[in-house]
Amino acid sequence: MTKLAIVELKLLTREPGAMFSLLIPLFIMVVFGSSIGQGDTVLLPMALAIAVGLVGLYMLPTTMATYRERGILRRLSITPVRPVNMLVVQLLLQLALALTACALLVTVAGTVLKARLPAQVLPGVLVFLLGTAAMFAIGLLIAALAKNGRSANGIGVLLYFPMAYLAGLMQPADQMPAFVARIGEYTPLGAFRQSLRDVWEGGAPSPLLLAVMAAYAVVISMAAAKFFRWE
Repeated sequence: MTKLAIVELKLLTREPGAMFSLLIPLFIMVVFGSSIGQGDTVLLPMALAIAVGLVGLYMLPTTMATYRERGILRRLSITPVRPVNMLVVQLLLQLALALTACALLVTVAGTVLKARLPAQVLPGVLVFLLGTAAMFAIGLLIAALAKNGRSANGIGVLLYFPMAYLAGLMQPADQMPAFVARIGEYTPLGAFRQSLRDVWEGGAPSPLLLAVMAAYAVVISMAAAKFFRWE
């Protein structure tokens, strides 16, 4: 398992998509960060949600579907390294990638942009874990249903943009029609973004939105497990 993790980590560092997931949210935050005040509670939560969304909807499903397409998972089934080990390693590495992207965003926001950071860490950690679990569950379902890596990539992109719009990542939620913003708040990415903003504003995240993210994570993970194919 350790050797597999080391090999997969090396492959991940060479993957252009990993750099894309790190730099795009950072680029967005830096470009728009020059026009915000130090007490802003909108931009950084948006950038964090964008980063996790990219990893969950782009990197994870594309990687897993590509491995199945190339027969890597099938060949692993006849070795001591079971395919499920590959799944666990990929989930951990993609989680590490999401954490790295978010840590980079928080560091730059706190030091360069002098943006506001949350006073309470634990609520932020809880929101991050639930939001990431929900997005990763969707990524696994995409990987389960996609025929190959290219289709997984396409499905992920097609899902990402409407989800990002509804979540208020492409246009601030307070500038959207009220009913659209309300619907978006109960999407996985929307609940994640709003919960992060609640934490950044110094309040407690909504228990309802936390439950929404947890429900998405559990239900969609169960669907992904049912439909997932190793070959």
